[in-house]
Parts: sequence; structure tokens; C-alpha cells
Amino acid sequence: MTSETTSSGPDARAEALVAAYERAGYARVAPAILQPAEPFLDLSGEDIRKRMYLTSDPEGRELCLRPDLTIPVSRDYLASPAAGTPKAFCYLGPVFRDRGSAPAEFLQAGIESFGRTDKAAADAEMLALGLDATAHYGIAAPEIRMGDVALFSALVAALDLAPAWKRRLVKDFNRKSSLAHDLDRLALAAANERPEYQGVLTALAGSDPKAAHALVTDLLSIAGITAVGGRSVGEIAERFLEQSALGASNALPQETRALIEKFLAVKGDPDEAAVELRALAGDARVSLGAALDQFESRTGFLAARGIDVARIRFSTAFGRGLDYYTGCVFELHDPNGRIEGQLVAGGRYDGLLTRLGANSQTPAVGFAVWVERLAAFGGNP
Repeated sequence: MTSETTSSGPDARAEALVAAYERAGYARVAPAILQPAEPFLDLSGEDIRKRMYLTSDPEGRELCLRPDLTIPVSRDYLASPAAGTPKAFCYLGPVFRDRGSAPAEFLQAGIESFGRTDKAAADAEMLALGLDATAHYGIAAPEIRMGDVALFSALVAALDLAPAWKRRLVKDFNRKSSLAHDLDRLALAAANERPEYQGVLTALAGSDPKAAHALVTDLLSIAGITAVGGRSVGEIAERFLEQSALGASNALPQETRALIEKFLAVKGDPDEAAVELRALAGDARVSLGAALDQFESRTGFLAARGIDVARIRFSTAFGRGLDYYTGCVFELHDPNGRIEGQLVAGGRYDGLLTRLGANSQTPAVGFAVWVERLAAFGGNP
């Protein structure tokens, strides 16, 4: 992995910011701009998938201009001799997404940290460094929004639901309209729904998962289908087979849905949220276990870094719309609303590297800085 430069030179303040990250021990890297499309199609959120710029090589392999840098940095780390060991990287370079009237190419800085087992401390460090970025551009006290995917995953794991539905709910957590649809569908007893391909789904329901996936993938390939709506053939097959398991599930008891909705209504600063979550778990006789312990430990590390925890707007329903997040997520916004969209955003994605081919799970956390938005503020470093 090498340093990236451009002929015109990136924003000078962004260069100074990344230089500060380098001094803090983050090695600067520059992944290739042209990337295999499949990881982004499989692992990114719907918003990114539908805005990607796709092409193909002479062998027919689908490629894309990188729409973000987390997956490229992760792939390069896995391909390096350092894979599996604690490493920390920073970057500054262009990413590419269709943004309507806004330029499709824009600059992002950021950090990705792999292999740290002190997760709560690492999470707190990411938020602190993200706050350094906004301060660097003259926004000393941005609005801090925070959530925790691991808390929702812990709740779902404790519920009496079919495994396919547990996977579906966690996957759809970052897509609120999809999550609401899931809850509605469970409440209406999905087994009563009969899509036109129900016979095929029923036939596949008892099959070996790998064999069924291979069969559906082959059928799609024979039909000449390579991708639909930004999804790969493998993902289409996976979603199709998932319908078999979901369609066989029982209805969601009203009290279970009420518990999920009560959980998703928890908000406040992290200390207030922790008290409410412990009370909710106790009343419902479910365990949030290590996820809640980690949440409270992170709050302690944030306070130890001098961050005013009372300023943090935490919500159990807050997500970032990217499929690979597994833990703490956060966004920093202009408190006065002068700049639209997040200024800095990131979180924990411990499951991403195994989904990219790693043999074992590697802790990972990072964030991206929207340089153009911060530069538009016009503050001084």
C-alpha cells in the first residue's frame, strides 16, 4: 500500500489533517481507485449500491470506481503480510458516487483500525479523532449522533424467532423502512403469503443450504442473469432462498413486537440510555449481555478522553445505512444546520473482514471525513 497523490493536490487543510493522523501512528495508504464491484454490491448499503459507477474488464469481471474507502483499505490489509495483526491506516483520496446535481467525484479522508481487542477504547478513539477533524475546520462542538448495532443484535438474539428472521432483522436494521416491513410481515404471519414462486420455495425449504444456493445460482446464470438492481447473482440467490425460510416462520407475538419497538424508542445521552436499557432488559427478562457492558465501558473511555458524554445524542434506532456495521456507529453534524449531511461518520465493522475472505473475525473500526462539506464551512484550522 502506497501514498496517493493527485496532479492538482488535495485540499491543503485535508493534507494537514491526515498528516496529524500519521503523527498519531496511522500509516497512510492509497487503495486502487478501480475495484472489484462484487464486495460493494454484496456488503454496502442500498444507497451506495444504486449510485455506483460500474464497468467490466475484457474477461467480463465487473469493476467499479470505489464508492468508499473502507472496503478497499480492508481488502488491501487482508492481502498484506500484516493481515490478522493490529494495524492502523489513514487515507485521503477521491471516491465516486452518483449524487445527482453534485459532483460525482469527491474527496474523503479517514481512518481504519484493524485487530485491536480493546474495542471500547478503540471506539472512543475513533470518535475523539473524528472530533479533531471537525475542530480542524473550525467546528469545535458538532452535534454527535450515536447508535449501537450490537445492542439491537443482542436483543434479537434473545428473542424466540426463527434463525432466518433473526438474520433478516439484524440485516435490515440500518434500513428503517425494511425493518418496519419485516415487523409488519411477521405480525401478519408470513406463512399465509403465497408469492407466485411459493412452490419453488417450498421445494427448496428442506434442501442442503449450499446445494440449494448452487442450484439457484446455476438457474439464474442459465437464464442469463448477471446482476439485478445492483445485486450480484450470489446475493439474488441468497435473498431468494431466504424467502423459503422466512415464509415458513410463525407470526410475531404482539408482546415481542412491542418489546422491539420499546427498545427502538430508547434515546438520550449514553448514561441515560444505559439505565433505561438495563431496566427494559430486566422487565422483559432478556439479556443484552456483553453488548450492554461494552456500551457502558465505551462511555467511560469517551469521558476519559474529555468528551462531554451529555452532548451525545444516542438512539437505539440510529443506524448508518451500511450493511457491514456490527457495533458502535456515529455521525458528526453541523449543530447550526449550515452544512447538509454528516461531516464525519463511521463505526465498528467486526464482521466485514470474514465476509471479504478472512479465516477468522478481526476487530475493525474506522470513520470517513467529508472534506468538501467541512471545507465549505470556511472555518480556519
